[in-house]
Amino acid sequence: MSPKTDWNAWHEDYEDPSSLLSERLRVVQRHIDDWLDETAPAAVSVMSSCAGDGRDLLEVLEARSDAGRVTATLLEADPRNAGRAAEHISRLGLSHVEVRCADAGMSDAYAGTVPSDLVLLCGIFGNVDDEDVHNTISSATQFCANDSLLIWTRHRRTPDLTPRIRAWFSDHGFAEEDFVAPEHSIYSVGVHRFLGDPTPLRRGQRLFTFTR
Repeated sequence: MSPKTDWNAWHEDYEDPSSLLSERLRVVQRHIDDWLDETAPAAVSVMSSCAGDGRDLLEVLEARSDAGRVTATLLEADPRNAGRAAEHISRLGLSHVEVRCADAGMSDAYAGTVPSDLVLLCGIFGNVDDEDVHNTISSATQFCANDSLLIWTRHRRTPDLTPRIRAWFSDHGFAEEDFVAPEHSIYSVGVHRFLGDPTPLRRGQRLFTFTR
């Protein structure tokens, strides 16, 4: 990953509940919570790529009585963020949730975690170039189980890539279930259902590289 941004310090905006980052987080968490309601009481698997400190998933699990049915892997390259996620997991006593300190831009990091029932690609598409966005979407069929849900985020700064992102997902067998793009901000959250069959994980592939 690129060393240009301190991704541990970047998370500080989450401490302000009125920040747009916190608002986006709540949108993602609402969709995770709704999905858990939808899938109850089945055992389910989750994979979060570039998970940061994992709060999008972990805070939802913390508030639920059925968190024990969730098996999850959080992939995060920053050891400080990964450490915070591991501490949170330990506090919650979630024995089936793990954090891997690994470069999620490499396909090898996903071995043993996919295909999953819920895939989180949050905080990636705004930090890589357009080609890598497309490459990651085309590789998402390796991450997703049949009928799984995928959630992604991306800003809408000019030139807005989100129309192409939504089309790319459609091209690869994903049906859009929601697209949140508030007028008062430039963030967006996409939610897609994978209608195809998972493809085998291709080891040794570079999926994306952070550019900032």
